[in-house]
Amino acid sequence: MEHSLAMWAGFITAVLVMLAVDLGVFNRKLHAVSFKESLVWSIIWVAVSMGFAGALYVHEGAKPATEFITGYLIEKSLSADNIFVFVMIFSYFSVPPLYQHRVLFWGIIGALVLRGIMIAMGAALLAAFSWVIYLFGGFLILTGLKMAFAKTDDVDPAKSPIMRLFRKFMPVTAEFHGTKFFVNIDGKRWATPLFLVIVTVGTTDFLFALDSIPAIFAVTLDPFIVFTANVFAVLGLRSMYFMLAGVVEKFHYLKVALSAILVFVGIKMCLIHTPYKIETSHSLMVVGATLVLAIIASIIRDKRMTKKEA
Repeated sequence: MEHSLAMWAGFITAVLVMLAVDLGVFNRKLHAVSFKESLVWSIIWVAVSMGFAGALYVHEGAKPATEFITGYLIEKSLSADNIFVFVMIFSYFSVPPLYQHRVLFWGIIGALVLRGIMIAMGAALLAAFSWVIYLFGGFLILTGLKMAFAKTDDVDPAKSPIMRLFRKFMPVTAEFHGTKFFVNIDGKRWATPLFLVIVTVGTTDFLFALDSIPAIFAVTLDPFIVFTANVFAVLGLRSMYFMLAGVVEKFHYLKVALSAILVFVGIKMCLIHTPYKIETSHSLMVVGATLVLAIIASIIRDKRMTKKEA
C-alpha cells in the first residue's frame, strides 16, 4: 500500500515533536532515571504504538495493522539485545547514571536517521531485485544460528576500528565535562568521553539494525510500516533499558528466543514465493509465543537458582 508524502511528513513531524517534548519538558533537568519512571514511560510508548496500530486498522484495515504489530514486536524483541551491549558500554566508559538518558537520547536520534536510510535502501533493492529477499532470509538464518551458538556478548570499545580512527584525528579528555561533547583546552579542540559513548552506541545500533531491518521486511514490504515499526521500537528503547538494565542477566533464555525468531523470520522470507508462505498473523503468534515461553522459562530457572543458593 502506497502512502502519500503528507503521511510521511506528518509522522516524522509527530516523532520530532515527541522527542522535543521528551528532552525539553520531561527530561530538561539531568537526573538518574528510576525504575518507576522507566516503567511508566515504557507503558506510555507501548500505548502510543498500539494507538498507531489502531489508527492503521481504522483507516487501512486489518492487514496493515497486523503487519505493524508483528514488525513492532520483532523489532522490540531484537532491540532488547541492545540492552546487554549498552550495559557493557556504559560500564566500560564509567558513564554516570546522571548522563545515561542524555546519551541514549542522542544515540537514538542517530539510530533513527541511519535506520531510515537503511530502510530506504532495502526497499529500493527489493523493488528492483525481488530475489534479494532470499539473500536477506539466508542472512537472518545464519545470524540466528550464530547468535544461538555464540559463547559471549563481550564488547570492547577500545578495539573498535571506529574508536581507534577517531582518536587518531581528535584527542579525547580523560574525564567527563558535564553533558558537553567537545571542549576547548589551551586553544585546542578536544572530544569528551561522552561523545565517544554516543559514537559507540550509534555504531552498535547500526550493527543490530543489519539484523532487525531485514527481519521486518519478511513481514511487510511496505516501507511506511517498516519505518514506523522501527521508529516506535527505537523510541521505547531508552525506557526499556532503564527498566531492564539491572535484571537483564536474569533473562537466561532471551538469546535463545531471539536466535529462534531470526531463524524463523529467515525461513519465512525464503518461503515467501512458495505455496508454503507463512501468513503474517501466524508469524505474530509464533514470535509472541517464543518470547513468552523464553520469559517464563527464565523466571522458573532464576527461581530454582535462587533456591539452590539459599
